Amino acid sequence: MREARLQLFDIATPGEKRLAKLITELGIVESRDRLHRECDFDDAEMIQSKIESVGASFITPEDQQWPAGLHDLAAGPIGLVIRGSLPGVRSVAIVGTRNPSSYGVRVARTFASGITDHDLAVISGGAIGIDAAAHQGALDNGGETIAVLAGGIDIDYPAGNARLFQRIAEKGALLSEVMPGVSARPERFLTRNRLIAAIASSTIVVEAAYRSGSLRTARDAAELLRPVMAVPGPITSPLSEGCHRLIADRAAEVVTSLADLLELVDPLQS
Repeated sequence: MREARLQLFDIATPGEKRLAKLITELGIVESRDRLHRECDFDDAEMIQSKIESVGASFITPEDQQWPAGLHDLAAGPIGLVIRGSLPGVRSVAIVGTRNPSSYGVRVARTFASGITDHDLAVISGGAIGIDAAAHQGALDNGGETIAVLAGGIDIDYPAGNARLFQRIAEKGALLSEVMPGVSARPERFLTRNRLIAAIASSTIVVEAAYRSGSLRTARDAAELLRPVMAVPGPITSPLSEGCHRLIADRAAEVVTSLADLLELVDPLQS
């Protein structure tokens, strides 16, 4: 079964509904055998070696460390490439714009730091801006964090976060749904967002424009019945329009403090 997963993972497009439906109906091995009529597969050992050559490992839904929340996805990943170790605690997603204000960076860092004080990990997408501030806030407080990447686990994208990715791998995990060497194309960020929403026990949007990939993460989380929160900002700031939209649509709860956040994430500890 692991061999079949490696071979399908190597050729699959993340989030592909046709393949997910086939696997649900036939199982992983028979799906691989059927697709073998349409395309050639590389040897599973060679695929495994390619993953291990970049200091990573391959995990599947059959593995103990597989994030349980991914089972809730209609088109979940066939497997994941991981560098580091997944935290053994629940995680909270902190997402937002790549071009934050100083207010947004401060809020993301403060919330991330506070979350890790309550036996929770922080998960985000490893991008510049709010994502990076969230990861850094967790790490600077000695907490654990997970970055779900849109490209191969050996590609530092964005390059400016290379040091941050190294720190995350040492105190948490880097995850990818594609093979090493695969570039982070625009469409992969949206499919990546569903993984963040599923792995996290809840999602908070700190700053986001009216049209933002972060809103997609929030919508994905809501569809999975995860709590969604949004931080309000100045009504004059375009960077707050996405958060205000979620609040106005009743798609997110308003949070203005760490106490608000913890009340929704973990009421027994708040």
